[in-house]
Amino acid sequence: MYLTLNSWCPPKSFAIVPVPDLPVPVMINIAILPICSRRGFFCKGQGERAIISVMKFKLILILLLLPAVSSADNNSIVGGDVTYAIRKGDSLALIASRFGTSAREIIRKNNIDAKKRLRKGQELALNTRKIVPMKLDNGVVINIPDRTLYLFRGGKLDLYFPVGLGKAPVKGSSDWSTPTGKFVVLRKEKNPAWIVPESIQKEMEEQGKPVKTLVPPGPDNPLGAYAVKLSVPGILIHGTIAPTSVYSYRSHGCIRVMSEHIEQFFEKVEINTPGELIYKPVKAAVSDQGRIFLEVHRDIYGRIKNLRSEALQVISQLGVADNVNWEKVDNVLKEKSGIAEDITL
Repeated sequence: MYLTLNSWCPPKSFAIVPVPDLPVPVMINIAILPICSRRGFFCKGQGERAIISVMKFKLILILLLLPAVSSADNNSIVGGDVTYAIRKGDSLALIASRFGTSAREIIRKNNIDAKKRLRKGQELALNTRKIVPMKLDNGVVINIPDRTLYLFRGGKLDLYFPVGLGKAPVKGSSDWSTPTGKFVVLRKEKNPAWIVPESIQKEMEEQGKPVKTLVPPGPDNPLGAYAVKLSVPGILIHGTIAPTSVYSYRSHGCIRVMSEHIEQFFEKVEINTPGELIYKPVKAAVSDQGRIFLEVHRDIYGRIKNLRSEALQVISQLGVADNVNWEKVDNVLKEKSGIAEDITL
């Protein structure tokens, strides 16, 4: 497990501290703790090695109780630069799914050969910076283009993580795209059975696969260990037995979640919690330091006529058009990396 420590660090400075015997990497916000170098922590961006003081075990217990969120700028901009150490069984696709980025971006940022095998312990630099698309007092926001779920509680962002969504529409095929719209959480179920919809049974038959009507709980159940039923017909937020499908568009409309994230979400989200599925491939925000950020994703469902016009609109709404480097804007629009990039003049 790797904890992202960003308390009292300058912007874009994060330190990764390994914690033994805990199997999953999470990003935990410790901004509320007054920890600095004199208490045993150093910002990696300052050229210091992250170390843990004699209070290590007490601090870890505190950290594990905090939300799995790396936050900044009053939760308008979250995430940032992190370092990840390769574990046994990792692949570029799995790491990308876990952190909500792309294998292509990992390759580019680390200048690595995609054909070479990853080494256990090898460190990768990742950028997980995102702009929160909208805020709620209490509720769930899922932005389809950025494939991310945001959970708000008490007026604050409590949890966010990457998700997998419905396949992009293909002419002549069934439409499996994830719908937009408001919803409420109707039910939560641990170790759910999967009642296979007739539309998917038909697809199984057309593909020459054995037609299943019911899949019991267990290792072969595509819903994983947890399912959250929404008021949107046929749509669940659930775990998955195909983790590399997270942060992609491969489902039949449902929202797939990594096992470590769905467990946290399942525990935190309450019945009757409101939410909304939205479609915003272009987002912009101004940081507390006055820096302007732009985040652009592919228009996977083909619903936006012109992404550049969309970028112009969101920048204008912030009232910062005179302070923007438009060459940087064009680069962000061209790359569509899904990372919030600094476009300040």
